[in-house]
Amino acid sequence: MGEIADPDLARLFENAYPNTLDTAIKWKGYANNTDEELTFVITGDINAMWLRDSANQMQSYLPLLNASSDPDSLASLYRGVINLQARYILTSPFCNSFQPPLESGLAPAPNPSASDDTVHPPYNNASVFECKYELDSLAAFLEVSANYYNATSDLVFFSKYSWVAAVDAILSVAEAMQTPTYAANGSVNASPYTFTRLSTRASETLENNGLGNPVANTTGLIRSAFRPSDDATIFQFLVPSNMMFAHYLSSSAAIAAGLNATALAARMDALATSLQSAIAAHALVNLTSGDAGGDCDGPIYAYEVDGYGGQTIMDDANIPSLLSSPLSGYLPLTDATYQRTRSLLLSPANPYFMTGPVLSAIGGPHDGPGYAWPMASIVRILTSSDESEVVGQLGMLVSSTDGLGLVHESVNAWNGSDWTRQWFSWANGLFGMAVLGLEGRMPGVLGGSYQ
Repeated sequence: MGEIADPDLARLFENAYPNTLDTAIKWKGYANNTDEELTFVITGDINAMWLRDSANQMQSYLPLLNASSDPDSLASLYRGVINLQARYILTSPFCNSFQPPLESGLAPAPNPSASDDTVHPPYNNASVFECKYELDSLAAFLEVSANYYNATSDLVFFSKYSWVAAVDAILSVAEAMQTPTYAANGSVNASPYTFTRLSTRASETLENNGLGNPVANTTGLIRSAFRPSDDATIFQFLVPSNMMFAHYLSSSAAIAAGLNATALAARMDALATSLQSAIAAHALVNLTSGDAGGDCDGPIYAYEVDGYGGQTIMDDANIPSLLSSPLSGYLPLTDATYQRTRSLLLSPANPYFMTGPVLSAIGGPHDGPGYAWPMASIVRILTSSDESEVVGQLGMLVSSTDGLGLVHESVNAWNGSDWTRQWFSWANGLFGMAVLGLEGRMPGVLGGSYQ
């Protein structure tokens, strides 16, 4: 890493990039009486492991990953995350966050919010922290698998333990969650997943006694009950999650093919292809001059759709988002539809785009209006080729830590002392990865002042 001229930017990078390794690797060991590596990664302030978060916390170090059998290596941490996630998926494939493995000796974390949940299929609190079905959580397992394989070419690892079985379970969930609300004769289909919670927050439970809002039977998209923020979807065809799932299905199919799991690889490729067609057919919308965003001179991506014409025009800070869709490899940064969508999302036409003197970035209903998320600001940097835009976002990020020198979950756009989560490992690692990337593509940016 070359020298960063600004001392505050340099210190933030030094603090942020190793944050997961410093604070969130809660336990690393082996499955009982085997050589199967396990890595239990927490998000920061909760002693539980989210599939999505842990995969992305590892992704922050992808530029440094290479093949190694050393148990103290980054490769070993990756293998441990993949193995433990496979165990979790095989235990409760609809769930999103999990308790420490028994081998760790760590006590299960209490989750008072989930104590009155009614969930189908049922789960065991001893192994599951929370059971919100999120399509992106399953995509995250494919993501961390593909990232490890592409960096190391270590095909042997995937043949040793439960990877194939976990992928088969993921496909079964995804195919089941293509079930529409109504059968052809108008009767209500039994849903593979339902969720209700006693809560004062609408985003913590699903409509219609746990079914969620109805979805049509003609789309080919996959339902997601919850967003990457852990907030309930409004319309269950969550477009960024379908994009992410489609891409990583395709990229991880190469692993299955290399293992001679021919039928599994074909099933993965077929579903990825059908999802791409479904997104093109059902996720694009045209705004008129009377809409909040005005005339976009062409179609944009909706955040959610239902197949009946219902759509949400917005974005949420949490990844996967529409803003982050090129980062998952689904489409290139130069894609015209993405650029139109990006322009709208970074404007008042997105109801969750927050503007203020402290931080101007996308937020979301998880923390509510007024709270901008540094994670979204970092994604903006990662998806920008405009140096002035990058400089502006870096300046806000550097000055929005409230003197604590770490990246928060969210920050009040108008009051830098009002923030959530003193440190958020995923966002800190993502910031470090973004700065590393700037060294190669915009080195002049790192030579500027952010005082």
